[in-house]
Amino acid sequence: MIRLLCIAAILGLVGCATASNTTLKNGRQGLSIDCSGEAMSWASCYQKASDSCAGTGYEIVGTDGTPQPKESDKTLGVDVGNYKGRSVTVVCK
Repeated sequence: MIRLLCIAAILGLVGCATASNTTLKNGRQGLSIDCSGEAMSWASCYQKASDSCAGTGYEIVGTDGTPQPKESDKTLGVDVGNYKGRSVTVVCK
C-alpha cells in the first residue's frame, strides 16, 4: 500500500503540460496550454506549444502565471517554493 502511495505521489509531481482548444476574443482559434505545478516550467509550456503546432510554429498571444525566478533567487540552483501556476495561449501559424 505504501509503495502504491509513493508511486501516485511521484506521478502527481511529474505531470505533463496539457493543451486545450480555445476561441480568442477576435474569433481566432488558439490553444490554451497549462503547465502548472512545482515539477513543470515555462519551457514545458513552450515545448507543448511546439509539439501541438506540429512544426508549423506558433505565436504567443498571452501568458499568465508565476514569473521565472532569477538564478540568485533559487536555492541550490532549484526554484523551491509554493505551487506555481503557469499557462500560455498560442495560435499556430
